[in-house]
Amino acid sequence: MRVCVVVNPAAGNADALDRLAARRPVTVWRAPDARATATLAARAAREGFDRVVAAGGDGTLARVVEGLGALRDRVVVGLVPLGTGNDFARTVGLPPDPLDALDLVLRGGAERRLDLIEVAVAGAGRRLCVNAAQGGFSGQVDEGLDGATKAAWGPLAYVRAAVATLPALTAYEVDLVLDGAPRERVEAINVVVANGRTVGGGVRVAPEADPADGLLDVVVVRAGTALGLAGVGARLVAGNVLESDLVLHRRARRVALRARPPMPFNADGDLLPAGDLDLSVLPGALRMVCGEM
Repeated sequence: MRVCVVVNPAAGNADALDRLAARRPVTVWRAPDARATATLAARAAREGFDRVVAAGGDGTLARVVEGLGALRDRVVVGLVPLGTGNDFARTVGLPPDPLDALDLVLRGGAERRLDLIEVAVAGAGRRLCVNAAQGGFSGQVDEGLDGATKAAWGPLAYVRAAVATLPALTAYEVDLVLDGAPRERVEAINVVVANGRTVGGGVRVAPEADPADGLLDVVVVRAGTALGLAGVGARLVAGNVLESDLVLHRRARRVALRARPPMPFNADGDLLPAGDLDLSVLPGALRMVCGEM
């Protein structure tokens, strides 16, 4: 079995790959920048590697999957969690230690068929998303994050950015159309369309999500009082946020979303262009090595 590890040089723990390359029989390619990981993944698939492993976070994994393109169905994808949040790694049961995760890819993990999210932004094209697309408060938090902040603060970077965002919290008028059903209008501060269960380094925003069920979990936090929203925050920590009266939870194969004012949205941590969104599940479109899910 030929295994190629594609490294995002901006990943917070990318130096750990020196240990991986020295101790494991794999080919390691370091991308010159984060976006070049897609190009290297495409090259690995063309050159006949059986497994292409993304070394980084959710965004790196999404770019590797995107780069595989039409060859995605014949290549098994692995993940070494070197990112800041590593949320999809949690959902699919990967160990947090990079060496242990690579061991799982090489000889211990089960191959599973997982779903992907296709995200279309009006007037700005389409892209793939692996873990979650989220907007509103989450999008505002990501606007306050950059590579230097993530590298300096690690997972605490999300907490730091969230605290800085609170004074500028915005309420949005959100129109949702799920699987072509009648429109739902909600005054919301946050919207998450999830394939995985956590965002932001382990926040359990979609605790019932299953990335192999052919459905997207839609979680909307309605606008409310400061006390009510504090309760939502407490439930996020406890893992039972769906029980809050301020939280709307739906499942769908396709989600059309329009927000006014325009809602800052990201996909796997990468900010999207402003515009109305159309999100669709691609059932079983990803062959991936997983742990215990």
